[in-house]
Amino acid sequence: MDQTQRSVAAAANSRTYQFHPARAAITDLFNLYLGVRNSRQKADDSVREPPNKTQKRVLALNRELPPRNEQFLLDFEQLQTQFGDQDQLQSVTESVLISLVIQCCSHAPRAEFLLFALRSLCSIGYVNWDTFLPSLLSSVASAEGPVSQGSQGVPSVSSSVSQSGMMPSTSVIANASNFQSANAASTLTSVHVIGSPAQSTIEPSSGATLSPVKLSNIACSGQPSTTRMDSSIRDNAISNLRQLCCKIILTGLECNLKPVTQAEIFHHMLNWLVNWDQRQHGNEECDGKSWRLEKALIEWLHSCLDVIWLLVEEDKCRVPFYELLRSGLQFIENIPDDEALFTLILEIHRRRDMMAMHMQMLDQHLHCPTFGTHRILSQTTPNVSVEGVANLRYSPITYPSVLGEPLHGEDLAASIQRGSLDWERALRCIRHAIRSTPSPDWWKRVLVVAPFYRGSVPTPGAVFTCDMICEATIDRIVELLKLTNSGNEFFSLFIYFFFQNSCGNMKQLNFNFPDFFAFGSYLIAEINCWQEWLVFSDIFFFLMKSGCIDFVDFIDKLGSRLSASDHHILNTNHVTWLLAQIIRVEHVMTALNTDSRKVETTRKILSFHREDRSSDPNNPQSILLDFISSCQNLRIWSLNTSTREYLNNEQLQKGKQIDEWWRQVSKGERMMDYMSMDDKSIGMFWVVSYTMAQPACETVMNWLSSGGVTELLPGANVQPNERFMVMRGEVSPLPISLLSGFSMNLYLKLVFQMEESLFAGQVVPSIAMVETYTRLLLIAPHSLFRSHFSHLAQRNASLLSKPAVTLLVLEIVNYRLLPLYRYQGKCKPLMYDVTKIISALKGKRGDHRVFRLAENLCINLILSLRDFFSVKREGKVKMAISNKFFCSLFPLLNLGKILKLTFAGPTEFTETLNRITIITLAITIKTRGMQQMLITYFTFKPCWNRYWQLASIHGQRKHYVIFPYSSRSLNDTDRQKRTCNSRMATGSTDSETTVINQCTQLLSSSAEPNYVMTYINHSFPQHRQYLCAGAWILMQGHPENINSGNLARVLREFSPEDVTFNIYTMVDVLLHHIQIELQHGRSLQVVAIFSVDSLTKLSPLLSTSSCLPFSGPFTENCANLAFFVWTHELIPLDILLLALIDRDDDPHALRIVARASTNCMNRGPPEHWLYTGIFKRSDLQKALGNHLSWKEEYELYVLYPTFFDDIVARLLPVIPLVVYRLIENDAIESADRILGMYSLFLAYHPLRFTFVRDILAYFYGHLPGKLIVRILNVLDLSKIPFSESFPQHISSTNPAICPPLEYFATLLLALSGPANASEGQKAFYQIQDPGTYTQLVLETAVIEILSLPISASQIVSSLVQIVVNIQPTLIQSSNGLHGASSGAMQGSVLPTSPSGGSTDSAGRSTPSVSGINTSSFVSRSGYTCQQLSCLFIQACGLLLAQLPPEFHLQLYMEASRIIKESWWLTDGKRSLSELDSAVSYALLDPTWASQDNTSTAIGNIVALLHSFFSNLPQEWLEGTHVIIQQLRPVTSVAMLRIAFRIMGPLLPRLVTAHNLFNKILSLLLNTLVDVFGKNTQPPVPVEASEIADLIDYLHHIIHYEGQAGPVQANSKPRPEVLSICGRAAESLRPDVQHLLSHLKPDVNSSIYAATHPKIAQNPSS
Repeated sequence: MDQTQRSVAAAANSRTYQFHPARAAITDLFNLYLGVRNSRQKADDSVREPPNKTQKRVLALNRELPPRNEQFLLDFEQLQTQFGDQDQLQSVTESVLISLVIQCCSHAPRAEFLLFALRSLCSIGYVNWDTFLPSLLSSVASAEGPVSQGSQGVPSVSSSVSQSGMMPSTSVIANASNFQSANAASTLTSVHVIGSPAQSTIEPSSGATLSPVKLSNIACSGQPSTTRMDSSIRDNAISNLRQLCCKIILTGLECNLKPVTQAEIFHHMLNWLVNWDQRQHGNEECDGKSWRLEKALIEWLHSCLDVIWLLVEEDKCRVPFYELLRSGLQFIENIPDDEALFTLILEIHRRRDMMAMHMQMLDQHLHCPTFGTHRILSQTTPNVSVEGVANLRYSPITYPSVLGEPLHGEDLAASIQRGSLDWERALRCIRHAIRSTPSPDWWKRVLVVAPFYRGSVPTPGAVFTCDMICEATIDRIVELLKLTNSGNEFFSLFIYFFFQNSCGNMKQLNFNFPDFFAFGSYLIAEINCWQEWLVFSDIFFFLMKSGCIDFVDFIDKLGSRLSASDHHILNTNHVTWLLAQIIRVEHVMTALNTDSRKVETTRKILSFHREDRSSDPNNPQSILLDFISSCQNLRIWSLNTSTREYLNNEQLQKGKQIDEWWRQVSKGERMMDYMSMDDKSIGMFWVVSYTMAQPACETVMNWLSSGGVTELLPGANVQPNERFMVMRGEVSPLPISLLSGFSMNLYLKLVFQMEESLFAGQVVPSIAMVETYTRLLLIAPHSLFRSHFSHLAQRNASLLSKPAVTLLVLEIVNYRLLPLYRYQGKCKPLMYDVTKIISALKGKRGDHRVFRLAENLCINLILSLRDFFSVKREGKVKMAISNKFFCSLFPLLNLGKILKLTFAGPTEFTETLNRITIITLAITIKTRGMQQMLITYFTFKPCWNRYWQLASIHGQRKHYVIFPYSSRSLNDTDRQKRTCNSRMATGSTDSETTVINQCTQLLSSSAEPNYVMTYINHSFPQHRQYLCAGAWILMQGHPENINSGNLARVLREFSPEDVTFNIYTMVDVLLHHIQIELQHGRSLQVVAIFSVDSLTKLSPLLSTSSCLPFSGPFTENCANLAFFVWTHELIPLDILLLALIDRDDDPHALRIVARASTNCMNRGPPEHWLYTGIFKRSDLQKALGNHLSWKEEYELYVLYPTFFDDIVARLLPVIPLVVYRLIENDAIESADRILGMYSLFLAYHPLRFTFVRDILAYFYGHLPGKLIVRILNVLDLSKIPFSESFPQHISSTNPAICPPLEYFATLLLALSGPANASEGQKAFYQIQDPGTYTQLVLETAVIEILSLPISASQIVSSLVQIVVNIQPTLIQSSNGLHGASSGAMQGSVLPTSPSGGSTDSAGRSTPSVSGINTSSFVSRSGYTCQQLSCLFIQACGLLLAQLPPEFHLQLYMEASRIIKESWWLTDGKRSLSELDSAVSYALLDPTWASQDNTSTAIGNIVALLHSFFSNLPQEWLEGTHVIIQQLRPVTSVAMLRIAFRIMGPLLPRLVTAHNLFNKILSLLLNTLVDVFGKNTQPPVPVEASEIADLIDYLHHIIHYEGQAGPVQANSKPRPEVLSICGRAAESLRPDVQHLLSHLKPDVNSSIYAATHPKIAQNPSS
């Protein structure tokens, strides 16, 4: 019964009891003993004359005394016999008692009698405490209730519960509708303090209908002089009432109350404590009586505390102590100066901290992200909207608070003090990010706009403050300045040493001075970190433009930092150049124009200028740095007249040299030959880009258009009012070395002008312009990126309606910018945009080229998506999951509603894309893990069915065993469909005969031309998909027998999806035909299927057929395929290959695929951004073939030329899938041969690094060493940061030998992010896959691990051995080299250890690792040994989390072994206190342990597991229970605590994975039974109180899981979980069992079940 129903029933009962005949008699009886006159005496007195003062005294002295208390029970029993219905009499008695309690609370003798009466009635069972106490508390709340409506009133219990985080009450506490409060026996017009009998006389009417007492009705006569006194009287009355209630409750607690009653009492007590200091209207107490009110307040506070302590007493456990932990009582703002209350709050804090330890992972807050994989808090996802999920913010330093509730970033970050440990963590992560250049998407999730540039509304989420960003940015500037200076010093020393030692031998050495100085210039350019400055300027511009840095504050702090530093640090103009990049940003211009500190800011900016000291004045960078101060002065001069007096006139005059050079070079012409510029000209043009960006932009545009144009006459497909021109010739695109030095202002102008010309102009652009445009976006990914479809739609909505624009955008994105979109995290919106195009064209006749290009782009996207994706069904959000499959699944569910498009067919994806998605899903699950696979399957079963009906997958294949069996069983239906396809095409039934007859009429050599349109317009759609299959049958090995012209025309008039269905059907017929021929005993030779010449797309195929089991003269299949693909180019090759590999359950399909090979065309080098030659435009028909080119329509042929697209390029995503299928079907030799043939071709694959990583992970343990080497050769090995010894290990002749530990330690060192890394920062275009250098290092380490010819157990054992002993190893090495000084270097980074360095509890040290040169590691890393040891643990966990599940099991086994073999756990002589101390010592945070040199093997292994867990996808957490299984049986509390410390922080991540949560929770409960079971005899007796923190943790995590996130006021456990706990509790000792008594689905023992009846009604068995 809910609260509303309960209130209605209470009101009905109140009307019944109000007129009950026993009410008057009971009231008179109580009045008699209370000394209150009855109504008759009052009536007689009213007739008499009013007495004078003397008479009043006489009456008072002569008044009858009440009977003795002992007589009350006899009188009540006599009254009881007068009425028959004892239940109603009991209810009426309780109602009268409640009214009297409220009325008499301030009269001490009467209050004492009421307590006596309650005890007496309870002794005869006439008071039901389970109904009386809730009614009493409800009436008290009702009496105080109206006060809460005032501005300063006491809030109701329900609102207080909500604020404090307690469980909701089960009765309407703040509602006066309960029968006891709604029908009080009498009313009070006022409540007085205890005084004379006359003043305290209360005379109720026995039979009148009265309203409940309202303490707010205290005599407030409206006189201002009495307001304070009235408030004081009321506060005193409340204190007395609460004091009396507490005494009554303490009496009631002597009995066995129901859990619901105990919960009710607990809620009210907490509410009173939380709101102890509330006063009506905010009036203060009267000074004269403040001591008395304070005393009354303290008395009821203490009574209230007595009640709470009695409720949470462990011996009874009426209410779990956990309810205090989540109550929020410890956070009340105004704590009274009371020792008793402070003691309770202190105990809450102590137990809360102990419980929180089990929720937090060791050291996870110190981990720096790789920025490649977003680590999202999975437990917060179900409570976040789709928009919120898309913008979910999660910073590396702000982690969930102690009980798992999310912390709001800006508020938290703003509270971090400068110089604290949290501040250092933040700066370390930001510095790491600045060096690693994560995408703008990452920055936007963790930053907020500076307060100066935004409103006062704080930004929620996890963030870094602008002060942190400002300081980290300045740190990076200082770091780059130091590197720059060191480069200059190095070169000077090099010159000095060279001339001192080699001048005498110049002639003998035939020394070439020009070459020497050219080398010196190159050396300076490299050592001066020019590339690092360029990368940093892009991020700096982005941060400043986004408003994340306050410019004025930044300049002030930068000036102070450079002044405080070594004055020699600022020797170059790099800082001036950096500021010149951002000087046109709106925030900067505003600061220099209108800010009150503009003059001071300008002077500081000018103070950063330094004279150039370059030894090579002709170096482009030197020229730019020499003139950049002049450029800056000119810009400031044009901004503000008030600051001109501070400008350097010499620098202003120097600007004339720039103008003079520009006039001499341009000679009045707006074009320059950029391919013949020398270094000096390049440097001066860079300078011009800062002073005259618009003229510079015009010259670049003119160069890119200098090939000349030819006007095209209007045609059938050109609008009459449009004029189009086509470029006659091509020029070279601007080299990236030239573009990199342009100013950011010129970048922006060029991009704008190029987009205008490319997409909105009437000239078909040159390839050089398109290539230059893409190079600009790659150079400055932070500052220039735009999502093209949405960007163009905002610019001009009609642009994308033009086929030429759509084709160009698709080509640019598919062949040039796909890695950039993935780096930016924009693949998801790009997929939306491309899916719109596919949806509009899939059923449209004839438009094949745009459709196939969009489909090819979608294939690439499906294979590369790694973004958070919302899944919708029926217009409502169901879940949000991060994985590739659902990124592609989204359009299938309800795209018609989401994108508001109409479509034909069962899904928005095409047949091909559906099949690609299935393959990708299998790869994803096995190589990277996925969230909630099975839950998702059952949620979207109809969509799964569609997938599997479309996918021809054999259930026995290796990787499909990971799918649910019910999904794989659908393959049988699909096989039957394919058999039907073959029968339809062979004409064995009437309908099949119709198909063959139609094909004969259409394709015979004598076919009527008119029949083509008849077939197109009138044939059945289900018959059209058999056209190519019918043609195949009619050829009979002689393709010349059919009318190829009619076939080509019909296929072009088909919709693209019709052509796809034709291809898949034809493949079915082909394979069926091969099987039939073999059954008839005819031999088959599958040879050179595709014959092409070297001038077209493909090279001749292999001439040998040794890999094939067939030989003979039968070649009609070859001729037929050649007819379709090459002779007449009727079908796209990429779709044909996909159809063949999809039929891998047929043994002949992959043999046909294995015979196809291609060569690269003249496409330039794979790294197109480095190509300086002229790109050649391919002929449209040669590039795309007849089917896609439509060459008969000349104007389209000329207007829509290709830029980068051709048939071969479209095979790039297909070839890796071919390799997957071949390996999967044990065709290892064929896969090796394909990789060998395609090695050069795959160099053009935009994501080939990802392909290598994934295929090694997918087939780990099943690839021979030769094939692994072949796969690795797909990469450009010289540009991958492999370990030096890696080639030796993979080519080892003895695979049983494990590499030395130093090899694995080197991998971990690289992952730790060395602070002084020698390798310079790379630009994005150099590492497009995977996108950041940090991610490249991580994935390279993964590739190395997966390529080693040793077992996973050997690898894991080596890594764990390093981690377990790394701290003592590094510290001992450091002590040997530097003595004790190394420990003092870390003060600002690591916290102070609470252990104080004591080692008494352990008694033994952890051994170091042999075979590792740790001294070189410390020096190479740039960290102290203490810092590096912690980072090694984090790096190892991160690395292991990227590896396949085979490694996870080995990690669990190895971790369990190390823990079980710890010497102190197996030492039976240790006392309980020693073991407890040892556990605390062993599980110390590694940061503190490293500081004190007190690291332990168990502490390190637990920290490793936690780092591993935090980086692991949820699906891969399935095997974590192995750790507990290996640790069992647990025989000590020490081992029990270790088990909880390992698995405890993992459970919050599993709140949405109920099955896995239940499994791990059950195992933890079983470990509890191992130690505290009924039949367990521990070697050392252990009290249940020793594990109070574990009991609190179990309560919290169960509520956490029930809420699916942070615990709220209304959080409740799930029935299934309570059943699990209940079953486990049955096996526990009684003293432990009752501590878990509330975690049962039993209303008689659990307050959770009792306060939520649905749990008790539907418990899981």
